[in-house]
Amino acid sequence: MIQISTHIYCDSLFESMDIANKLLPNQYKDFPYLIIKNFFSQASCERLVQLVQKDEETKRKAQVKKEVIAGIVQAEVVEEYRKTNIYKLDSLYAKYYDDQFIKYKSVIEEYFSVALTLSTDVQVLEYKEGFFYIKHADDSSEIINKAKQTIAFKLVAPQRKLSTVLFATSHKTNVQNGAQSFSGGELMFNYLYNSKGEPVKIKPEAGDMIIFPSNPYFSHEVLPVEEGYRLTLVQWHDAI
Repeated sequence: MIQISTHIYCDSLFESMDIANKLLPNQYKDFPYLIIKNFFSQASCERLVQLVQKDEETKRKAQVKKEVIAGIVQAEVVEEYRKTNIYKLDSLYAKYYDDQFIKYKSVIEEYFSVALTLSTDVQVLEYKEGFFYIKHADDSSEIINKAKQTIAFKLVAPQRKLSTVLFATSHKTNVQNGAQSFSGGELMFNYLYNSKGEPVKIKPEAGDMIIFPSNPYFSHEVLPVEEGYRLTLVQWHDAI
């Protein structure tokens, strides 16, 4: 393993790989990702969950990018890879989100030593019981050989430098309020490990935002939700 921050290591496979986007925070940071507590208030999270759960008419299956012949990229539902629902963020919440992001923008830029430029629209992603998202990197496609070994990563979204995930519900070992919490459903970084060699799993409180580079070092998956309701706001950011 390779130590990339005080408490976190990455898989040694990256020693021999040419990664196009190698953005990493200073190795003397405690963690290679940033968690902002209370980005949204608890009350705002609860209200957002209520709005989304009522928004059945605009719900549609989340789409994933699939590369086909001639380099054309088309979006389609592939539930083998990802099972989740996507919503458009309410206009009042969109303003609240933008105001909060501006408030923390300088903190994020300092942590990763970048200047943020453009951002995508915010996606509201809903995970019910049994929903999941398999391992992926936000800016690259993983190339695997016949032995199912990772041999390279192909950059497909160079404008994605940082990823942000805001949790509107909390991870709980024992779910008591199925609308506001969930068990399982951890955000797991597949190539990041703690000092014991265990994969890093994020178990958030509602209102937490995690920010991490979009590159393959931070390949991740959403483990299947065992119980309850997982709601997140996801966005990608370009930076220089």
